[in-house]
Amino acid sequence: MIKNNKFLSLLVGAMLAIATYTSTLASDLTNLGLHVIPYPQQVELGGSDFELAGTVSIVLDKNASEVDKATAGQLKSELETNWSVKAVIGTAPGSTNIILTRKGANKNLKAEGYKLSTDQKNLTISANDEDGLFYGVQTLFQVLKKTRSGIIVPGMEITDWPDIAIRAVHYDTKHHQDKASYVKSFIRDMARYKINMLVWEWEDKLAYKSHPEIGAPGAFTIEEMQDFTRYAKEYHMELTPLVQGLGHVSFILKWPQYRHLREVDDSDWEFCPLEDGTYDLLFDLWDEAMEATPGSEYIHIGSDETFELGLCDKCRAKAQEIGNSGLYHLFAGKAAKHLKKSRKVMLWERPMGWKMSRSPIKNMEPDNDLILTEEYHYNKADFQYVKEAKDLGFEVFVYDPNPGLEPLFLPYHFKLRGRSRIDDGSMKNSYNTVAPAAQSGLFEGMINTSWDDSGLHNQMWMLSFVTSAQYSWNGAAPGLEEFEQSFFHNYYGKDVVDMKELYQLLNEASYYYAWSLERNVWHHGTIGKTHLPDLPRRQYIEYDPFWNQEYEEMVKKSQAMQSKMLRAIQIIDMNKDLSTSNAYDFDVYRTVAELVDHTCQTYLDLSELERTITRAHREAFSDRKAAIGHLMDAESLIEESLERRAKVYNNLVSVWEQTRMPKGMSTPEKEYFYKMDRSRHYANRTPDMSYLIYDEQLLDMEGYLQKLREYRKTLKTDF
Repeated sequence: MIKNNKFLSLLVGAMLAIATYTSTLASDLTNLGLHVIPYPQQVELGGSDFELAGTVSIVLDKNASEVDKATAGQLKSELETNWSVKAVIGTAPGSTNIILTRKGANKNLKAEGYKLSTDQKNLTISANDEDGLFYGVQTLFQVLKKTRSGIIVPGMEITDWPDIAIRAVHYDTKHHQDKASYVKSFIRDMARYKINMLVWEWEDKLAYKSHPEIGAPGAFTIEEMQDFTRYAKEYHMELTPLVQGLGHVSFILKWPQYRHLREVDDSDWEFCPLEDGTYDLLFDLWDEAMEATPGSEYIHIGSDETFELGLCDKCRAKAQEIGNSGLYHLFAGKAAKHLKKSRKVMLWERPMGWKMSRSPIKNMEPDNDLILTEEYHYNKADFQYVKEAKDLGFEVFVYDPNPGLEPLFLPYHFKLRGRSRIDDGSMKNSYNTVAPAAQSGLFEGMINTSWDDSGLHNQMWMLSFVTSAQYSWNGAAPGLEEFEQSFFHNYYGKDVVDMKELYQLLNEASYYYAWSLERNVWHHGTIGKTHLPDLPRRQYIEYDPFWNQEYEEMVKKSQAMQSKMLRAIQIIDMNKDLSTSNAYDFDVYRTVAELVDHTCQTYLDLSELERTITRAHREAFSDRKAAIGHLMDAESLIEESLERRAKVYNNLVSVWEQTRMPKGMSTPEKEYFYKMDRSRHYANRTPDMSYLIYDEQLLDMEGYLQKLREYRKTLKTDF
């Protein structure tokens, strides 16, 4: 809320506009109350409903592969656990059958495609490959419907296939480590939406054997990562390791023994690409990453944000010869030469980026075995630069635009640029990028990124992941508004309500939080102004109130936001009771709403603090005891605020650590080595979770309270 409430009016207008972004007729399955994601390519409704009566026979081909048998096992488990339907697996049909077959499928059906059809006694899923059969079963899970007479699948025929072959989610744990149980549940969730690659950027969350100091305390062992890889394969997903190469390597170069490999001596951000030791070290780490992910086809070497490239004397001279982009591809080429004997090599490079950069490549060409996975802001509607890169032999992934680095929650519905400009939200940006890319047929893959810079809980990214899953599989349907509502019902249950309102409230709250206190000083360089009210002075309780005048607009904004957080908490609590799946998310949402509510109340407390001290000042002569009483009230205000902060923060940590390891933890065997780097990531401001309240800690309300107490004790009760 800026002066005259102009900001609030703009915000409400933007939210209303975005709420109607794709008002189209609902799709056939949605009209039946079936919220299928990704929405199938072809749906024909009609014919007999399939009734799951009695014991259901899951019928496999006699020569079914072990993978297909595992798919049948997952189907049986789902039916029995979530639908109370008894099922048996065999090769002979019974009276009610779900037939999983690799025979009779249309030979023209694309890889991973399937056909699902029903009659009264049989539901048949046919496919040409193991992946297709698995994905047909994932769709089956979403078309089951509970009626008064029992469980049915409405009469239908679905023919389905993906527009983009590789559908990847980037899983970034650079500033946190999830528990093993959460990793596996995340894999299952993504597989349900037909994601088939998990690009895991783990930084120091792997216990490297060759350089044990680099792995953080409690990091997953090679053997544990191998188990995750095998588990992902059971869900038709590749676990692709992402171990940063040229840039983003503070987790490596913070260690003193590797300082000589830095591009800039005072910065641990980036390797020098002309140091032989750079490659010796990275090859060790990459080799272990490949050992940790057996059977995977790809490795990602990151290497983006190379801010310091070409700054050392050797590199500056080399850049004169080949350009800074040449330096980048000199590094990438050496990396690829080592790695491509075992893996396909992905990196954060743009299609034709080596020619579009500020210092283009010259006197050399990039290795066209590299797979390009970075965004390109110079994109054209006809994908000109993608076509040029493909003509040169490159594989290209469409990069789903970075949703944002806002704290606490993603800007799904709108983004703020500065304090007043409002742009489309990340969901619409994702749709506008991925849907046409999927329909173009140009891209080998899609990657959705979930940067851990601001330390959001991974569940906050779920709508982003599933949006990418939807439109990389089927870029043509449904419309975005229908998809969003389908997501809420699909992911949380058919009875949840007001979820879009909740997401809009949390979207708005994230910006309130980001612009409160000193938060934007940290990353964006904005000069922060928040301070505490002045302390009273001398025996006469001298006081010059100014805080409320200075922060009048912020107090008004806090009052308005507090009302919105009360509404958010109401929606959260209501839906926790209504949800049938993923109810934990509502606990996480509540911690965010409570933290923002606490921030609002802190501003209101500071406002009242100044008013209370002002009352003491006014009664300094007329009623000395009353004046001192007001000062004691002021102390109580601060005490209550500090107690509330501790309660809100401790509860947040407790809820988040149901799925995470303690952030920045040490173990008896190893102490965590914390060091800030040049990126100044919000989540890395402190080694633990206190990055979420660090700005409030900087106010030093504890010190203020101590000074106020000491001052009060010096006052005489009379003259």
